[in-house]
Amino acid sequence: MERNAFFDNAKVILIFLVVFGHMIQPFVGDSKSTEAIYMWIYTFHMPAFILLAGFFAKGSGNKKYIWNLMKKLIIPYLIFQTLYTIYYFLIGKADWQTGVFYPQWSLWFLFSLFSWHILLVLFKKIPAGWSIALSVFIGVLVGYFGEIGHSFSLSRTFVFFPFFLIGYWLTVDQMMLVKKRQVKIASIVVMAILFVIVYTLPAIDTGWLLASQSYSNLGADSYGGILRLVVYAIAAVMTTSVLAWVPKRNLGWVTKLGTRTLYVYLLHGFIVQFLRQFDLLTVNHWFDVVGIAGLSALIVIVLSSKPILTVSQPLIEGRLAKVQSLFKNRHKETSS
Repeated sequence: MERNAFFDNAKVILIFLVVFGHMIQPFVGDSKSTEAIYMWIYTFHMPAFILLAGFFAKGSGNKKYIWNLMKKLIIPYLIFQTLYTIYYFLIGKADWQTGVFYPQWSLWFLFSLFSWHILLVLFKKIPAGWSIALSVFIGVLVGYFGEIGHSFSLSRTFVFFPFFLIGYWLTVDQMMLVKKRQVKIASIVVMAILFVIVYTLPAIDTGWLLASQSYSNLGADSYGGILRLVVYAIAAVMTTSVLAWVPKRNLGWVTKLGTRTLYVYLLHGFIVQFLRQFDLLTVNHWFDVVGIAGLSALIVIVLSSKPILTVSQPLIEGRLAKVQSLFKNRHKETSS
């Protein structure tokens, strides 16, 4: 079956925003505009990514699928948890030491992705509307328990699960409704208004968007559930708005990058954390942010390149297909 370019294009845009968001994070407190860009991106980029992951989880459920998923997600998680721990120690990062089930930085996504597939075994037996409502209820409820936090990626697993579940229930035709002219026009207004709001409002705790802390830690013990529902609504509207402008046509090598986003996600931390640790980036003007955006795009392209895929595939996919292909091509060249 031919790949749908829309989904690969969406993943390219989202993985760029993941890298870009991580690159500008240290400068959020230095500039109101940088903070607004960061907050604006974080209202939707992970919910949208997770929704797409759920959309491609249609075959989830049987034992073979779960076993393959464990090899695809848990083994790379353990490998990269170890690699990042060693790397952080070598570059002198203060909080390098952590347990196996306390994910290093962005590795929470692998652990949560596996957990979402496990949860799906139960939730897909419930009618779509009720299952989504139940997942939202649980996502709101967990914020009241301080014990549910970063460990085992529990908080993010439950808070972001509604987006994974919505993605699972959506069909291609339903997904393509975002491409309607009315939706595209409305999305421009929505995205512009939200940016103005986050720019003009006082600083908002990013913990509401990262979903890894309890309401108590965020200073909203009693009304935290209401605020989480607001965050859910904003994320849903923004995800729809951004996807409305994702191109449907094949963009050649750009679309091809969408098939390699896992590599970028797992590897970009080595670059970003190095740049952070040694203060190699600064933001003193708006063109600095533009420069960081360009550098983020370059990181996505480089980490999606064939040499990087060849070297890292055994760690990420547990196989040597790229290496074997390379040797076969060389053998053909020498034989001819």
